[in-house]
Parts: sequence; C-alpha cells; structure tokens
Amino acid sequence: MRRVAAFSLSIMIVLSAVTTGCSKGATRAPDGTTDSMTAEAAMNSETDNGTSATTKGPVAPIVPSGDKKGDVVISETEATDPVMTDPTLEWQYDLSFPEWQDRSMYGANNRLGFYSYSGQGTIYVTLSDDAGDFNLYINDKRMDTSGMTPGKTYTIDISGITRNGTNSLQLSDLKEGNVKVKIPYPIVIDGTIADVGIQEGAIDLIDAIISSDIEYGFPSAQVAIIKDGRLVYENSWGKTKDYDDDGNPVDAPPVTADTLYDLASVTKVYSCTFAIQYLVTQGLLDLDTKIVDILGSGFSEDTIDIEYKGSTYIPLSKNKEWKAQITVRDLLRHQGGFPAGPLYYNDRYDNSIQDLSSHDSNILYVGTAADDAAREKTLQMIFKTPLLYQPESKVLYSDLDFMILCFCVEKITGMGLDEYLEEVFWAPLGLTHITYRPLDHGFTTDDIAATELYHEPKEEIGKYRGMRTTTIHGVVHDPNAYYSMAGISGHAGLFSNATDLAILGSVMLTGGYGNHRFFSQDVLDEFTAIQNEDYPGYALGWWREGDHTRDYYFGSVTDSRAFGHQGFTGTFSMIDPENNMVIVILTNKLHSKMEYGDFAGKRFQTSWLGFVPEILEIGLNGEEVDPGIWASMAGDMAAVAKRTLDDKDITDHDHPLWKAYESLLSAQQKVS
Repeated sequence: MRRVAAFSLSIMIVLSAVTTGCSKGATRAPDGTTDSMTAEAAMNSETDNGTSATTKGPVAPIVPSGDKKGDVVISETEATDPVMTDPTLEWQYDLSFPEWQDRSMYGANNRLGFYSYSGQGTIYVTLSDDAGDFNLYINDKRMDTSGMTPGKTYTIDISGITRNGTNSLQLSDLKEGNVKVKIPYPIVIDGTIADVGIQEGAIDLIDAIISSDIEYGFPSAQVAIIKDGRLVYENSWGKTKDYDDDGNPVDAPPVTADTLYDLASVTKVYSCTFAIQYLVTQGLLDLDTKIVDILGSGFSEDTIDIEYKGSTYIPLSKNKEWKAQITVRDLLRHQGGFPAGPLYYNDRYDNSIQDLSSHDSNILYVGTAADDAAREKTLQMIFKTPLLYQPESKVLYSDLDFMILCFCVEKITGMGLDEYLEEVFWAPLGLTHITYRPLDHGFTTDDIAATELYHEPKEEIGKYRGMRTTTIHGVVHDPNAYYSMAGISGHAGLFSNATDLAILGSVMLTGGYGNHRFFSQDVLDEFTAIQNEDYPGYALGWWREGDHTRDYYFGSVTDSRAFGHQGFTGTFSMIDPENNMVIVILTNKLHSKMEYGDFAGKRFQTSWLGFVPEILEIGLNGEEVDPGIWASMAGDMAAVAKRTLDDKDITDHDHPLWKAYESLLSAQQKVS
C-alpha cells in the first residue's frame, strides 16, 4: 500500500539542532540496564590506526529536535564536530553540488533521492569559501539558506518534514563555488503503533492468541515490530523454563524483552548472508568466486566416493570436477549439489542411505567433542563429502551449504565468524543481546529461554555416542552446530532477543544505520531477488514470499517482495519493504512434552508464526476496519483447528491439538 504524507512548512533558524536521547541502538548490558551515550561521545569514540579496516564506532542515539510537524531546524556546525573531523563516519550520501552526477546532458544533476522516515532526518551542508547564493529544497519545500556563510557547515534537522521511504533534495541556482551535502542513514527510534498506523485491535488479537496458548501449555514467546523506523511494539509471554530434565514443572524467571532465544536457521541470514552482503558491498568478494579459490583445492580433490542410494551415481572424477566449480552464489541459493545435511556428529549415520544404521557406520564421522579440534575435523570431512546432484540443476535446502560459507567468511576475513559479526554489525549498532555461545559471553540460563526438553529416543537406533541427555538450555540446539562446529556456524548457533534482531533486520530496508554503511542498494536488490524461476521462494540466503509461496510464514496478504527466514526451534524474522516493516517472533516451541508422537508446543497457533504478519496487515496504515473483524479472524482459526480435530477423529481433550483449539476459542472471547 502506498502512502502520501501531507504537511505544512514553517522554517526556524536556531542555534542548536542536534539533541541526544535513547534510541533502540543504545547499549544495554546483560542485566537489562541502558547506557545512553551522547551523540558526541558516540561519534568521538577512539579509533586505533592499527585496527582492522572493518572497525566501526557505535551509533549516535539521536532523536528529532523539531518542535512539531513541519519544523526545520538549522544550526551552524562547530569546526570540532565529529561530522567535520571523523573520517571513519560513513554516509548514505556524501557528495558535492552543483552536478553531483557527471552527466552534462542530464537534466536532474542537482536533484537527489534519499531514504528516511517520518519524524527523523538530518542533513549536513558545507559551503565552500567561494560559494555563492543557492536554493535548497527538501521534499520540494524551499529551505531558508539566507543565513548561511561561505566556508561554514550547517546541520539541518529535517525530522519535521521527512516522509517514510524516498525523500528528495534539490540544490539549485548555485553560480559560484560548491556545496557539499552529507546525509546519514535513518535509525530506529521509539514510537507507538498509533504513529505508524497499526491497528490496536491487531495487537490485541496477537496478544490474545499467544497469551491463551501460554495458558493452555505453550512454553513462551517474544515479539518485536519495527515500522517506519520506529520500534512500536515489544512483548513477551511465558517463562524461560517450564520443565526440569525429568519433565517436572519448575519455577523460572518470566521471559522479558531481553531474554535470548536460539534462532536456529534464522542464523543463516543474519550471520553468513549478512557477512557476505557486506563483503560484496566492500568489493572484497565476488559471488561467482569458486569455493576452491577460497578454501583451497582440497575442497574438491579430497572428495571420496560414496554411492547415494536412490540417486543417480556420480563417478568420483565427475564429482570432483563439479565440486571444483561450485561458487558462493550456488551455496547461497541452495544449488550447490550437496545433501541436506550429513550428520557428522552421529556415529550411526550411514551417508550412503542418508539415514541411521549401526554404530560406526559413518565414514565421515567427526565425533561429539564440540571443540575447536572437532571444528577443524569437520572442515576435513566437508572436503571429503561428495555431491548428491549436479550443481545448479535443482534447489535442495542444505545446512551444509552454510557451514561451508561460514568457513569461507572466516578464511576471507581472517577472523572467527562471531568476531567478524560483532565488529562489523553488532558493536556499531549497539546490539548487546545477540551472540553465539551466550553462556560464554556474560549471560546465564535465566537470561535465555530453554530450547528443548530432553526426550530419550524410544528406539536404540536413535541413540548415538556422546549425545546430550539433559534439557538444551543456553547452548545451540542444532547438533551439527553444537558438536561439529563448536557452537559457531553459518547455519545455526545465533542467540538473540527479538528487539536486537529487528534492529539488525531494519538495515535490510535502507542498507545502513546512522553513520554506518553496510550494504549497497544493488546488493540489497540482488540478494532479495528471485534466483531461479522454478523456485521463487528462494533468494540469496533469504526466503521470499513471492506468489503465495510461503503464506504460512509471511501471511497471505503480505507483498510478494517480503523476505525473511524461519528457524526449526520456532523463530521467524520478516522484512516487508512495501510497508517499511520488520517483524520478529521468537518461541521455544520444542521446550514441551512429547505427546501423541510430537512436541506438544508444535500444535499451537503460536508455533505457526505467520499469524502475526497476517493479523498486522488488517487495517495497516490506519485504514478503517470493522471492529468485528478481530473476533471473526480468531473464529476462523478456531474453525480450522476444529476441522483438524474432526479429520483426525480426536476427541481426547488432553490432546495438544484439542488444547490448541480451546486456546483459540479463548482468544476469540478475549477480543469479542
């Protein structure tokens, strides 16, 4: 849906334009306290000339200083201001007028589009010593430049006239000298649902569904929503842990906005995909680079011969030949030719049948030491792993693709993946509640939602040497990430709260944040576009909504360009460019008892994460809705749940599906 912003314009010339406050990029300690950094302190952070070129300082937490809608605040910038002196600051645009583009026959050399959101925005204008008079227009409204002096820099707070999405700047009638313009990226500021047109009824229904599910046995959940550059909603439900190792109920702290969750496969997009997008933007990596050119010829030459049952046999020589041609792009779009995920940690795994067999049947066995030596051995086993199919011939979702990409990022950067992400993204954004291996980084199990209640395999074949036999809590759930990659991998291993993840996701809408540039627009476009017309739900690393390809996650009304990813543990992140919106819902649905052949938590509506974007689309952007729509929506969900009960002939009221049905009836009552 397109929006048209209307505003009146009044211009004020004042002495100071920049004020500081707490944005959602402010530093938070593990105990939840906030360290609000002033803009000057943030932008004056020390830089060591000996540090890596990727080092970035923290984000200056700036809030709008205009008194009301339509105000423009202009002030002279001191010569000692970091804007003038700090060369590490990065910009959405840093250019000079007249004719910022060298196109002599182009009629719009003095006009520019930039990204911002309503209620925030700053532009820095520097006049050369010989600059003459000029006219400056922001969103087609003329600014008062009469008080500007050649040789000076001015800060223009345009937060009173910015709009959501593309804004315009035009600098005209400059006859002498030049004028330099610097524009930072928008950031995430505090807001309310009313600020961005989200219906209160939508929030009430989401809360009713999740809170009812908690009452009927669902473990816990956490939601964060960013829209139009504002964090407008954070909520949490349930406890960090419901059961001990024997399945007995326990007392535990409530989930808060700071509680961490195991992201599972959501890791894929916020670790390796983010890192690769940055490397491509910086010109440090080409997507068509072959893996052998990064990891070495052993990636193909060390391949062993395994005949996969049920698949066309690939002779070893051909397997090595194809493997040597695999590129970074192939792995990002899951077309590399690898099986879905060899169980390197499981001594019972038979690679030829891709299933469990007897002990010691795994010829690619790494073990369960879960240490750096095991991680190194995993790389050796990846080198030995043969392809299952010809690369680029089809799409097969594979964790192995992103394990390989993890090693590639580490090889290119010379840093651990976790260290690189911390330096390039988390620290600059002020994110303190996202990490690998949280128990090693100042968090305790009280700060983390338990991921899975331990269930002993019913059959002997399900047991492997060294397997974990306690509740998984504070360490990564995915066995390959835990045992084979020592907790740090590109396919799983990240822990985060919903808010930090949403702030990180907001970068995908703009490419940057404050004075930090992460991704070019070309990179954003390429990584979120369809890569194979036969598989429209896949981009590069990201999943796409496409033509109702993933409604069960993205919702059936969401724009086709929406993208994101889901995780096995019950996590989901969605970015909706059409509505400048980021949605994160985190759950620990596996921390529940095994009942009637599956985790009880997987039967509840909350575990079907797409209901959140589905509901938020109703009346989005402040459109009028009938007040009865919320109860009708809940009733529709309950009706589907009842049909499922009827189809499966379930009459036991203790069955999780029956509880899920009753929970939806309760939610309907709450919003009626």
